[in-house]
Amino acid sequence: MKPIIKIAKAELKQLFFSPIAWLIIVIFAFQTGLVFHDLYSGMMRRQLIGWKLWSATASTFGGIQGTFTIVQQYIFLYIPLLTMGVMSREFSSGSIKLLFSSPLRSRQIIFGKYLALVVYAFVLIAVLAVFGLFAAFTIKMVDIPLILTGLLGIFLLTCAYAAIGLFMSSLTSYTVVSAMGTLGIFAVLNYVKGVGQEIEFVRDITYWLAISGRCDNFIAGLITSEDLLYFLIVIALFIGFSIVKLQSGRQKKSWYVVAARFAGIFVGAMLLGYFSAKPSLMTFYDATRTKTNTLTKSSQEVLSHLKDGLTITTYTNMLEENNWIAQPAMYKYDVDRFRQYIRFKPGIKLKYEYYYEKTENKQLDTQFPTLNGEQLIDTLTKLYDYKFPIYPYSKFSSKVDLKPERFRFVRSLERENGKQTYLRVYDDMMRLPSETEITAAFKRLVIDKLPTVGFLTGHGERSSNAEEDRGYNMFAQEKSFRYALINQGFDFEDITLAKAIPGHIRILLIAEPKKPITADEMKHLQDYIDRGGNLIIAGEPGRQEIMNPVVEPIGVKFMPGVLVKPSKKFQSDLLLLKPTRESQKIAFHFKTIRQYEQLLPMKTAVALDYSAVKGFDVVPLFTSDTTGGWNELETKNFIDDTVVINAAAGEIEKPYPVAIAMSRKINGKEQKIVVVGDADYLSNGELMMNRKDVSPANFNFISGAFFWLTDDELPIDMRRPPLPDNALKMGKTAWAIAGFSIKWLFPIILMCCGTIIWLRRKGR
Repeated sequence: MKPIIKIAKAELKQLFFSPIAWLIIVIFAFQTGLVFHDLYSGMMRRQLIGWKLWSATASTFGGIQGTFTIVQQYIFLYIPLLTMGVMSREFSSGSIKLLFSSPLRSRQIIFGKYLALVVYAFVLIAVLAVFGLFAAFTIKMVDIPLILTGLLGIFLLTCAYAAIGLFMSSLTSYTVVSAMGTLGIFAVLNYVKGVGQEIEFVRDITYWLAISGRCDNFIAGLITSEDLLYFLIVIALFIGFSIVKLQSGRQKKSWYVVAARFAGIFVGAMLLGYFSAKPSLMTFYDATRTKTNTLTKSSQEVLSHLKDGLTITTYTNMLEENNWIAQPAMYKYDVDRFRQYIRFKPGIKLKYEYYYEKTENKQLDTQFPTLNGEQLIDTLTKLYDYKFPIYPYSKFSSKVDLKPERFRFVRSLERENGKQTYLRVYDDMMRLPSETEITAAFKRLVIDKLPTVGFLTGHGERSSNAEEDRGYNMFAQEKSFRYALINQGFDFEDITLAKAIPGHIRILLIAEPKKPITADEMKHLQDYIDRGGNLIIAGEPGRQEIMNPVVEPIGVKFMPGVLVKPSKKFQSDLLLLKPTRESQKIAFHFKTIRQYEQLLPMKTAVALDYSAVKGFDVVPLFTSDTTGGWNELETKNFIDDTVVINAAAGEIEKPYPVAIAMSRKINGKEQKIVVVGDADYLSNGELMMNRKDVSPANFNFISGAFFWLTDDELPIDMRRPPLPDNALKMGKTAWAIAGFSIKWLFPIILMCCGTIIWLRRKGR
């Protein structure tokens, strides 16, 4: 060990007594300081104008443009300048002969040289640590472990680059060639990720071998055994190469012996890398305070019930617009989308099937309007040079029915016990499912009885699969819509009152019947209510006579008239409602509505009277405005006529309940009922409406209501703990001084130190 330390000391003296090492440190500090200064200045400006900061620690050091993220992208430029002469100058000056003639072993020489580079890497990390230390003192509730893991990742990356540079320096006596060769290896390791992705074994090796993005998890605060072992294996690989190269120059061996040693080291490293990437052998440590890199507790709870095996089969229709998501070239990226789930259930199997079936695809229909499915796939195969098997849909039709999915990209999730469900992609900017949708799909597999929503039919009610403006397809069964309840774990069924309502119906939705419910039908409805069934009842102006017999048994009445609120921007019969304070008792979604100052638009709403309610606890969810609004009893045409309050007609300016939640204990369980004086707030047209300066609360209301009605079961609560590092502990003046010091004074001090040491060394 002593010879290694002596060699390292000599190398460090050589480094720090030369201007190049200090120049690298100064430029590195200045460049990093600029990035850090700009990020901090942006946060300071946002705080000064009254905006809340979100995760100040991660915003400063991680994310897309964080300090550590940017450093990861350019630090490779410094390493060749540092390593290009470590061994090359020994060859060019002839001093390598002295080392060869000494009792030092080849590995001692290499380890000593590399130890010096590791110490220099510590110096660069110490520069970064200065910015981390500044953040620790100036960010409220700073997430220190996140900073430390980021520093660890950058350090390991620098050490890996140094090992590569040391090896390239041992190959030649020309420093420029060494530097260029090092950059060449860096380029190969950055771009190898895309090589051979259509060949299973090859893609496992090349994807693992890629160094690009290897620090991302560290910077995000997550330490994985795969990433940690990657850096250690790469370091060992190139250190081993360097030792073999040095030894081959010291002791003449046949070329095939030397080649065999290189090959043995490479194969050993690849095998270790291959097994380190196996999910069952991986371990994780989320260092962040709020565990942002880990599945929520709700997701973990769902996975804990998956005791048997699970297979996720991805069906890609190559004639559909989403076919790019899971093609063989994208396999590794696609697998990473389930990485957090595989972390908790390593036994998940992933299968991929590629087929063709003519379906809606505007681009292909425009380009090739006359071609059938077989002709289309033949054309695309030649055009894009597909090298993987693509079968006709008939090959899979007996195993899975994809027609209801419209032959779109879909994943079939199937347990060993036979339970199966689908995970879809959506027609929005994200396209891919988030943790919410993935966990909802998993929950469909583990829940004993899925919450089934029954839609009352037979009287002209709104339908769960109707696609017109007044229909309810968008919030209920639109499979391509992320927030549709079918993608959040619910099932749907049409219900008639010609017979008893089935016992598996968890929620019965009655939306604006146009024809009266008969006495016999009312008996079936009353039986459902008496046994404690949950309900959502939505009325509309003009339907009071039909709706009141439905709600009178529970003590509610739809009042005559239409609620109005005169406005310069909107029609007077459009209400923009705020949730009541009491609504927060029902579900956290109502607190979110209040927090983000959302408004619930209701077009032509009816006021509710619940003064006759007995036996129920009633919570008003939304009420009309306390001032400027009333229950209009005379005006019918809200487009051409101007509404004017008429006290003589019984029109009184006051708040009126528009949506209420009712609950009671019955038959050993809690019955829950939501009554709303408007049926349009759930409609396709209203959900897709975009009004100027109105942030709609429709989806939060829908989610909150169904969350409450299912006893907080669905939609799944995916909330995470709030991030506490949301403010900076300094003012404008203090930052002006600190910012100048970070941007200019710190690099100048380092430059002065380097200049003094270099001049003193030169003077000797």
